[in-house]
Amino acid sequence: MILSPVSGTLPSIMIAKNIVKQPKSIVEVTITAPWTDLQATWDATLAKMAADVELSGFRKGTAPLPMVEQQLGTRLQDEVLKAAMPNFLIEALKGTDIVPIDYPKYDLVSFVKGSQLQFKATVTNRPAITVGNYKTIKVSKPSPKPVTEEEVQKVIDDLFKRWKTRAGVQPAGNTGPASAEATAGKQAGSISFQGGSASTQGAVDAQSGSAGPNEEFAHAMGALSLNDLKSKIRKDLESNVSYNNELDFEEAILQEVEKITTVELPEILIADELNRMLVSLQRRVADMGLLLEDYLKSQGKTMDQIKTEWRVQAEKNVRMELGLSEVARAENVIISDSELQAEVDKIQDNKVKQQFEAQEPRLHLRHALRQTRTLDLLKKMVG
Repeated sequence: MILSPVSGTLPSIMIAKNIVKQPKSIVEVTITAPWTDLQATWDATLAKMAADVELSGFRKGTAPLPMVEQQLGTRLQDEVLKAAMPNFLIEALKGTDIVPIDYPKYDLVSFVKGSQLQFKATVTNRPAITVGNYKTIKVSKPSPKPVTEEEVQKVIDDLFKRWKTRAGVQPAGNTGPASAEATAGKQAGSISFQGGSASTQGAVDAQSGSAGPNEEFAHAMGALSLNDLKSKIRKDLESNVSYNNELDFEEAILQEVEKITTVELPEILIADELNRMLVSLQRRVADMGLLLEDYLKSQGKTMDQIKTEWRVQAEKNVRMELGLSEVARAENVIISDSELQAEVDKIQDNKVKQQFEAQEPRLHLRHALRQTRTLDLLKKMVG
């Protein structure tokens, strides 16, 4: 993943740097920073961590900072370096032609509180990328396939089977006040896949006597009637078809970009993509209730064999990603600080949101937003 340069400025800091370019786009940066440029981060980190420290004789968060610092030990230094080293690296790379395309690997050389910090950061540099005339890409957007009555009925039948199994079918005619109240209490316009208790939702429709999908079942699903349920399901299926159709259109565009992209692929990116593909496989296998190791045994394959088989596709995926980022550069696609922050503000989970206080997650989010905007631009060009 290519990390776009940070917009805006960091506080003025004075560092010494030594940049060494190595084969296969590897860059090693040795950085030396004075204590004066680190002290503010140390003090801020200590104050933040102290709020959660409880020492004997003091209420939580009220212990003197020197005592807290002693209690935290190396944990404090680790947190300080975790926050400071990415900022120092960003500062060191300013004005250079180096654009990291992976998370840096940090190695501490030397540091003692009150003295200078020296560390090494190893990154994979953005390789030279050439993309052909992407403005002439021709991709036809297919028309969405109409949803058939058979497809709607299949969903109805599957839902009914699950509902009947979960709730249990009671004798016909068991439609007392409790059942009527449950039906009346359903909110119209939303399909419930939870059904309800056997006592209120398990009855077969008394009037029709049908053992198949009926009005009682439709009410349990949150619909006004069986016809209303079918209408809602049809709209859901049509929406899903439209969504998948858009994904296919985007994929076709990206495949054309990959075909006209020339680049020497860094090994780290291929390895990262293979790992991403394996994680995706692991999730699908887990959904089937299996472990990845057991699944591979059933297929008669090893992890190394899978990686070998998938390598060609992984290379295409990486080339596609790099090609799209080059189009973004050529088209001067930029995500502003305010746009980035707006995306961060949408995050509901505070713990997740706090992660974006650090520079590196923000760089990756900025990159993802930039890639999405670039793809949208290409869709307009070829549409």
